[in-house]
Amino acid sequence: MSRPAGLKPGRASRVQGWFPTLIYQAPLATGSGALALNRELLRESAQLREFDRAGRSWSQTHYHGGYTSYGSMDRLHQFSSTFDTLRRKLDRHVARYATSLHWDLRGRSLEMTDCWLNIMPRGTAHSFHLHPQSAISGTYYVKTPRGCPGLKFEDPRLSRMMAAPPRDADAPDEHRAHIVYPARAGELILFESWLRHEVPPNPVDVERISISFNYHWL
Repeated sequence: MSRPAGLKPGRASRVQGWFPTLIYQAPLATGSGALALNRELLRESAQLREFDRAGRSWSQTHYHGGYTSYGSMDRLHQFSSTFDTLRRKLDRHVARYATSLHWDLRGRSLEMTDCWLNIMPRGTAHSFHLHPQSAISGTYYVKTPRGCPGLKFEDPRLSRMMAAPPRDADAPDEHRAHIVYPARAGELILFESWLRHEVPPNPVDVERISISFNYHWL
C-alpha cells in the first residue's frame, strides 16, 4: 500500500485529517431581487398546497401534520417559472460546490432533476434519510420562524464505529456525531446526497417552509 504524500518514514508521529465531508451554506442572492423572489415563492407555496390534492393526501400518510409535494409534484422547476428562477440561481452555487469537491465532471453537467416543497407546522418532522440516485442535494429556506429546527447531519462513519468509545462532551464540532445547520430564510445548504440528515420536529406554532432539490450528474 502506498504511503500518503507528505508522510516520510522515521518522522515523529502526527495526526492528520483525511476524507473530508463538505457542506455548503450561503445566501441565495443579495438585494431587493432576492427578497422579491422569496415573497413570490411564499405566495406560490400557499397556492400549491391548496391546488395539490394528491400531495395533501400523500402527506397525511408520509409527512404527518405537514404538507410536501414530494409524492405528487417533485419537479416544480418544470412546472413554475418562479421555481425555475430559483433553479437558475441555485445552479451557480452548485457549480461552486462541485469545484470545492474537486469533481471532474468529464464534460458532463450537474442538473436539477427533482424539486419539491415542504411545509412543516408544529410537530412535523422528517426523520433521518439520504437521497439515493443523485449527486448533490440541498434545501432553500423560504420561511423560518424563530425557534424552528435546522438541518441535522450525521457523521457518515457512525454505523461503522461498532466498538468506539463515546466522544468527549466538549469535543470540537468537527468531532461530534451530529451537527445542526440553522435554518435561515433566503439561505441554502448543499451536501453530497449520500450524507444522512433529518429535520427534527418543529417546536413552534408558525410554519417552517423550505424547498428541497436534487442534482444529478448527466
